[in-house]
Amino acid sequence: MKKPDIIFQLSMRSVRLNLLRSVLAALGIVIGVVAIASIGMISANMTLSVTEELSATANVLVVSPDAGGGGGFGPPGGTSGGGDDEDEEDYLTDDQFDDIRKAAGSSYVYYLYSESDRIGSGSAGGRTTIYAMDDDAMKEILTLTEGSFPTTTSQVVIGPDLVERYGLEVGSKVTIGDEDDDNGQTTVRVTGILEERGMSMDISSDNAIIVTEKFFTGRYGGEDDYAQVNVVVDDINEIDAVADSIDETLNKKENEVRVEDSSRMLDTISSTLGTITSFALAIAGISLLVAAVSIFNVMMMSVTERVREIGILRSIGTQKGEVLRMFVYEAAIIGIVGAGIGAVLSLVIGYVVVFGMVGTTEYFFALDSLANVPEGMIVGAVICIISGVYPAWRASNLDPIEALRAE
Repeated sequence: MKKPDIIFQLSMRSVRLNLLRSVLAALGIVIGVVAIASIGMISANMTLSVTEELSATANVLVVSPDAGGGGGFGPPGGTSGGGDDEDEEDYLTDDQFDDIRKAAGSSYVYYLYSESDRIGSGSAGGRTTIYAMDDDAMKEILTLTEGSFPTTTSQVVIGPDLVERYGLEVGSKVTIGDEDDDNGQTTVRVTGILEERGMSMDISSDNAIIVTEKFFTGRYGGEDDYAQVNVVVDDINEIDAVADSIDETLNKKENEVRVEDSSRMLDTISSTLGTITSFALAIAGISLLVAAVSIFNVMMMSVTERVREIGILRSIGTQKGEVLRMFVYEAAIIGIVGAGIGAVLSLVIGYVVVFGMVGTTEYFFALDSLANVPEGMIVGAVICIISGVYPAWRASNLDPIEALRAE
């Protein structure tokens, strides 16, 4: 039998003789690998889910008022009610809509009214977004799973989230507004339920009520004052050209509008997710740091307890490098076994956590998601081996004579 095999067998023997201590050291690696892999998979699944949802509206440009030229991307559909001069920059005018339509060429262009208001059904209630658009745009952009589009001011269609939250169905009655408000309360009837759209930058209809344009302007005012204008580009390859055309037409003298597409929203979300993930990974890394200290302690104890054994090995001709390798093998065995168990548990725990936090496991087995498992294993095993280097070096440099004298 070759010497390296004997050295490895000695390492295995030491792990078996100190099994409980070795298991506890490996447990730290298991926890660290599970934490790192699970957090990585959650981040990857969130990013893939958001990317997929936004890809459905990748050919849509959102034109919104440039209120003071301000910065980042906000939720679609700002308040469009009211028409005071002092709020002139908070909405788009009918003239601006005509300019956008001309600049967009053959693209489909439609305007959107938006207001936040309280709704109620039975004893349940809360605030949601009220959208309105012209009848043709409503039928062109939105898809119903059941029912029909509103034809009168007393009829509305609702998003699937509201159906689930308030137990609504076609024919249900919903109150809009609050008795204490100037506009009072209005009761409408649900005539249709919208298809789920997921995250969308043009119109967030899943948690919204869509009303007729006449109802909206009659209740909130602001006729021809639009919260945003959406441009559906025929050819996605032309989206930059259309955006530039709108920008040049309306922002020639001063910034009147912001033109945004899904890429900007995706960049913002990805950046935010990246920051959150980095912070979470840093916290998860603490468990690996604790594991590293535990393994270092186990290896140092092993060296202390086996000083005489090391002296005997050195006296019969075992080289320093072989002694060092023997202790590194021990650390590697603990690290690889812990990383392997952690990888298996990561798949099980990660699946459950992803489903709970993301709401779907559609992307769980995607490469970007599963890649976090081997990454976690490598990090765990490497940290374990590094933690055993110094104890191994110390063992290999013990004086054989002094080691033999040890009790």
